[in-house]
Amino acid sequence: MDDPQVVSRDEWLAARRQLLAKEKEFTRQRDALNAERRMLPMVAVDKEYVFEGSDGKASLLDLFEDRGQLLIYHFMFDPDWDEGCPSCSFLADNIGHLAHLHARDTTLALVSRAPLAKIEPFRRRMGWTVPWYSSSGSDFKLRLSRHAGPGRHPGRIQVSVGVRGEPASLGRGRGRRPRFGYGCRAWRRDGSCGF
Repeated sequence: MDDPQVVSRDEWLAARRQLLAKEKEFTRQRDALNAERRMLPMVAVDKEYVFEGSDGKASLLDLFEDRGQLLIYHFMFDPDWDEGCPSCSFLADNIGHLAHLHARDTTLALVSRAPLAKIEPFRRRMGWTVPWYSSSGSDFKLRLSRHAGPGRHPGRIQVSVGVRGEPASLGRGRGRRPRFGYGCRAWRRDGSCGF
């Protein structure tokens, strides 16, 4: 890789201003695209999914905990594993106080394919308190994914990511990607129906 050219401060400032104008235009285009994504049509969840949590069986609507929006982080924990994914564990280690989400009418829950009998000992060992459910024995993770599309995974429902009232994502870090990454799905509740 070649080093950049060495120039005077004035030349650098002019080049930086040109790049800044391009960055701002890119930001406006990305914000418009994010707004368009948030306006994609919704699909009602037409199947009863049953999860198992520390308090017993729960439906998808139960996971909302009477709030209007639900964020589900699909924590990778295969039924054959004895502990969860290291990257997902790193994320779970850094989940803050949930009161901030609750104040925005939003619930966060983890969902894994592993049975609860494997999830609970691991969760206790790690000291996590975020609600965590098993979807063992269901097609929940396979059918409901934001990566749906022609020829990809037939039968999957497209789901948009974002917290209601936020401009583009939960956080604006490097690359302005959603803080919870690609394993997070957002759901809306309208009465007794989830979208």
